[in-house]
Order: sequence, then structure tokens, then C-alpha cells
Amino acid sequence: MTMLDTADLKGSADRVMARKRLVSFGLPALVLAYLVYVFFAFGVPELIQKASGANARALVADTYSHKVHVTRDNRSGDVRVAIEGENKGAYPDGEAPEWVALGEETVIDLGDGHIITYLPENNGVTYDVPGYGLMTFEVSRSQGVIQTYPTDELPDWISASKNRVAVTTEAGRLSVTRNRTEVFRYFVGWELFFFTLDSPYYGMGFGEVVSRAVSGEAGAIASDFWNNNMWRHGDVAWAIFETILMAFLGTMGAAVLALPLAFLAARNFAPLVAVRMATRRLFDFIRGVDALIWTIILSRAFGLGPLTGALAILITDTGTFGKLFSEALENVDKKQIEGVQSTGAKPIQRYRFGVIPQITPVLISQILYFLESNTRSATVIGAITGGGIGLLLTQAIITQKDWEEVSYYIMLIIVMVVFMDWVSGMLRRKLIKGDEGGH
Repeated sequence: MTMLDTADLKGSADRVMARKRLVSFGLPALVLAYLVYVFFAFGVPELIQKASGANARALVADTYSHKVHVTRDNRSGDVRVAIEGENKGAYPDGEAPEWVALGEETVIDLGDGHIITYLPENNGVTYDVPGYGLMTFEVSRSQGVIQTYPTDELPDWISASKNRVAVTTEAGRLSVTRNRTEVFRYFVGWELFFFTLDSPYYGMGFGEVVSRAVSGEAGAIASDFWNNNMWRHGDVAWAIFETILMAFLGTMGAAVLALPLAFLAARNFAPLVAVRMATRRLFDFIRGVDALIWTIILSRAFGLGPLTGALAILITDTGTFGKLFSEALENVDKKQIEGVQSTGAKPIQRYRFGVIPQITPVLISQILYFLESNTRSATVIGAITGGGIGLLLTQAIITQKDWEEVSYYIMLIIVMVVFMDWVSGMLRRKLIKGDEGGH
């Protein structure tokens, strides 16, 4: 080997090493530059600045607890106690939980020394906070909320303006405006989940309810639970059924439409190129438009309702199934078709006994998978079309009040998806593998 060849080899090795060093240092730098760009392009600094730990804690607390509202109408002086502030959860007139003493002066004991008193004069209210002192508020139509504090500098847990005061402590929250004075106290648990205040079974222990059921009151107990007007268990169960039905109708309808069209898109079953290409472009078009877009379009055309959501799923999945089924048809074994043909079978019989059995496992697997996936999609679609559990979830979120209902609906959606996953898996094992034992 000459010196020139040796120099060429050395130069080539140096270039390879240089390229490796460039990749090893350049790629991380490129990724870092991209992450920095994303950090500022998506407004992460502004998002961090706007984030509120107090709001986050309140939101999390709302998901697993409930609030009891003690509200005074500053125009009439009437005091009402209600769970979540709803009429459906209101205590009867003159009744209240043990920590609220109704009377000419309403005394609210939030615990740990936190005492709030509604005064009859000038719609006044006092709040004695341990370690801080006594605050006094009076409502005046001309001057707004007149405020007296034990110190000149307000702590950060007091938000005050001329017409509104909000005091938030670990014991509860006090809100005073011209029209209303309201106290919120949090308790862990989903109150009235089983029975409402007007039910004779409210406040009973589990054992006592079971004893009543065994003694012949099972129907009345079930009726009170099912018709609970706070948690609406009957409406929620129907909404879950609507969601599953929406997914089932859309998926099965798409499969029925896509199978014959798939033959027109398969190369070995559609000799005419124009027909084959036109069918494939049709599949591309209808699956290229997202199901949510179809939902909006169909809602304008047919109005709101779960059937509109099912139709949106049907249209989108027809395109997807058409592509999947046509690919499965193009991979069938011709020998089996020829064997059926040798018996003198007609074309339809050849398809029925020579083609369909070959692609059935693929069809069933894809249909069941999409049925499970569309159960999740039907939740979102239902929020747009006004049907199913998605509608109830959206309504609960929009109210910005009862986040325990939001967590309840989300838990039900997860259970529904897990159930559909289990059912589809079981059906796949039974229909495709013939596993009778379910293993």
C-alpha cells in the first residue's frame, strides 16, 4: 500500500469521526433548541405566571368533597342551608346541621375556633379568626360593604373591594356582597349520593338499610336511590347506555357498508381501475375528515341527538374499515377460492365460502377494536350532539360548581371503557381463537 493510499484512508477515517462527533453533539443541541422554542412558542412562562395553587387545591378538593352553603339574602334577611347550594339539596325551613344555630342571630361554627355570626342589624356579619381577630362587615346600599379589620394590612387570604369581600381559610369560606352573604364549608365525601334529604333512608347506616331491604322495603330503597334528584342515577345509567349504543350502531353500520365497498377497492376483485381508484379516494375522503367535524356538519343537517353521533362514527369508520377490509381481501389465498369454484359454485358462493372465511378473523378483530375505541369517541361526540354521558360531563364542567359530579362521570367513563375492553377481548378469544375457557 502506497503512502498516498494510507493518507486517503486516514483522511476518510477522520471524516467519519468528524461526522460522528457532529451527530453526537449536534443532535442534542438541535433537540434542546426545539424544546426552548416550544417553551416560548406555546406560552409556557405566561401559563406558569397565571397558575394559581389555591385554585388548583380548591379544584382537587371539589372532586372528592362537597360544600354546605349557609346563605342569607341581604334583601329579605332569609337564611337557607343547602348542600352544594342547590334547591334539591336544601334543608327544610328551620332545620340545619348541628354546626349551624338558626335564630335571630345565625351562628356558624366552622370548627377550631372559627365562628361566623349573621347579625340582624344592617345585614351585618362577623368572622372571628383564631390568631387574627374579629372582622365585621355591614351591607349598605349606598356604600357597598363596610369593612372593619383588626389590622391595617390585609393578609393574602382576604380579597376585598368596595362591593365584595371574600375570606378563605382552612375552616371554610365567607363571601359578602350587597345582595348575599354566604358561607361555604367543605366535607369529605359525596353527600346525598345514595339518598336525598327527603328520603326516609337518609342518614341510615349500611346495615340498617340492608335490614330494611330484607324486611320488604327493597323496592322503595331502590326507587329512592334510582330517582335521586341530586345525582340522577337513572339518567346517568341511560346516558351510559346511549353512549354504548351510539358506538355500537356507528361501528356495526360502518362494517356493514364497508365490506361490499371493499370488494370494489381490492385489486384482485375489481379489475376496472377507474372503479377501484374512485372507491379508494372515497375511503380517503370520508376517513380523512375527523369524526368531530362530521359531527358538527351532521348536527347542522339533522339536529342534535345520539343518532347524529352514531351517524358521524358510521361515516368515519366506513372509510377506515373500507381501507382495512380491502387490504385483507388483497391478501386472500386464491387456491381456496379456486377450490370452491371447482365445485361449480357461482360468484356469490365463491365469495361466501372461499373469501369470507379467510378474512373473518381480521374483520372481527378490527370491528371489536374499533367498537372499544368508539366507546371513548362517543363520549366526546355526545358532548357535541347532546347525547350520552358526554353531555352530562360537559354540563357538569360548564357549571364550574359540582366537580364531584365531574369526577363521578369520569370514573363511570373509565369503568365503561374497561368493560368494553373486557367484552371485546372476550369476544375475540371466543370467535377467533375458539377459546372456551377464556384464557
